[in-house]
Amino acid sequence: MNVMETIKKKNLVIGIDYGTDSVRALLVDPESGNELATSVYEYPRWKKGLYCNAEKKQFRQHPLDYIEGLQTTIQNVIRKVPGAATRIRAIAVDTTGSTPVAVDQKGTPLALMPEFAEEPDAMFILWKDHTATEEADQINALCKTWLIDYSRYSGGIYSSEWFWSKILHVVKTNVKVACAAYSWVEHCDWMPALLTGLTDPLCLKRSRCAAGHKAMWHAEWNGLPARDFLAKLHPQLENLKDRLFSETFTSDISVGTLSLEWAEKLGLETSVLVGVGALDAHFGAVGGQIEPYYLSKVIGTSTCDMIVAPTDEIGNKVIRGISGQVNGSIIPGMLGMEAGQSAFGDVYAWFRDLLMWPLRNLLSEDYEELICELESRLITNLSTEAALIPVASSGILALDWLNGRRTPDVNPYLKGAITGLTLGTDAPKIFKALVEATAFGAKRITERFAEEGVTVQGVLALGGVAKKSPFVMQTLSDVLNMPIKVVRSQNACAIGAAMFASVVAGIYASIEEAQIKMGSGIESEYFPNSKNVMIYDELYKSYCRLCDFTECTESEDRITSRNQ
Repeated sequence: MNVMETIKKKNLVIGIDYGTDSVRALLVDPESGNELATSVYEYPRWKKGLYCNAEKKQFRQHPLDYIEGLQTTIQNVIRKVPGAATRIRAIAVDTTGSTPVAVDQKGTPLALMPEFAEEPDAMFILWKDHTATEEADQINALCKTWLIDYSRYSGGIYSSEWFWSKILHVVKTNVKVACAAYSWVEHCDWMPALLTGLTDPLCLKRSRCAAGHKAMWHAEWNGLPARDFLAKLHPQLENLKDRLFSETFTSDISVGTLSLEWAEKLGLETSVLVGVGALDAHFGAVGGQIEPYYLSKVIGTSTCDMIVAPTDEIGNKVIRGISGQVNGSIIPGMLGMEAGQSAFGDVYAWFRDLLMWPLRNLLSEDYEELICELESRLITNLSTEAALIPVASSGILALDWLNGRRTPDVNPYLKGAITGLTLGTDAPKIFKALVEATAFGAKRITERFAEEGVTVQGVLALGGVAKKSPFVMQTLSDVLNMPIKVVRSQNACAIGAAMFASVVAGIYASIEEAQIKMGSGIESEYFPNSKNVMIYDELYKSYCRLCDFTECTESEDRITSRNQ
């Protein structure tokens, strides 16, 4: 039987993964788990740097980037596999988050309206946007004095990267957008709504994953924070609650079927089911075949660390300082716990860009091809040289907080640092220290889970850095003193989405069954070097002392600044 005949006889599913820089569609045969076709679309407006201001930590994305990417990638994967279009049973979508957008009464993002087409506050506010640090402080201060601490299941500290902080910032600073916003919708909720045509903000199915981890939703207080709490933050938020939601859904639930409009755009049938969306790292954990008490570490520009545990084993335990714990946010029926680092690969990219500055700014366009080649080779060559440097021989120590700290204990005000520099310091030595710093930051997360009674029994790694950098992964294994298994699939988030699509379609009865049938397994494994482990244990203590000193200094500076 040839491929064409096989396709005609099989049910197929599509997983859509919206990342920071691009969207990926993956066409999968759920019976075998084979990845039949993939297509990636880079966001053109984002690539040009439009609507962003790094100095202000403002990062916005236009909904047209998402819409164009959705149509292009799905059409491409269908085109690559003749006969696939009529066999597709379901689609599931993951996105970055918290990435909310202001919408009108029909659920249309304001940026799609002529009067707001170039207004950044009317666009999706990307997860890495840190313009709402003051608003996060305001929310945290109120949580600590309120009868109910609504940040209780968000690690006890609410982040500027999350839903309410971003909304509050826009409400306080942009009256025009605030008045035009009927409601706010997470990116992972809007994409399924768009595909099904069910965009009414009062009716669309909201993700348990996004709501629980990013919007302080919890069954203990019957949904979102109370009206009087929101009113205390800002009067305009009081009425907004009635235009949001109280019920949430796990991602094994169907939102509905493709609308006629989107079925025609994509060349699919209107019977195709669309699942409830979720955040990318959570689907990535599923695609990487996460199991209880194994840390699923999605390593890219930042990291997202996931752990699942049976709810009857966790009980009423509240994990301090993480990015939330939500029943069903990763695997339905289990408690999902999230942590992570605000910058990981971004730390290396920063150093690369720093070294490339003279070439980028002093040479003419005639050298563009050479510059691009050097830029593409720089981190690989730095890694090769850094791997030859004995551990702790340089005396250099760095902090990985170049984009603040996500966990443990979120603090967006913290800054990175490099200490121990001398006239003998070269680029590979600094790069090695930066890699070690990101590994030390990862170790603080595993230690926090252990302190709170959730012991990490193993590490599953996925994402670009995990696949491309043996030096980084070996350093991470040495620092954590744990074996690290690298997931084979390069599309773990998208395959996780496809797994959920297969459950939504009824092909499999549960996510656990889909994981067994569709998982790609392990590609490689890193084991700790016992000699380096001992040295890193001591170096880690120095890192922690530097962390404490820097955090104390930052706190004193903020107090002084407020008093001036």
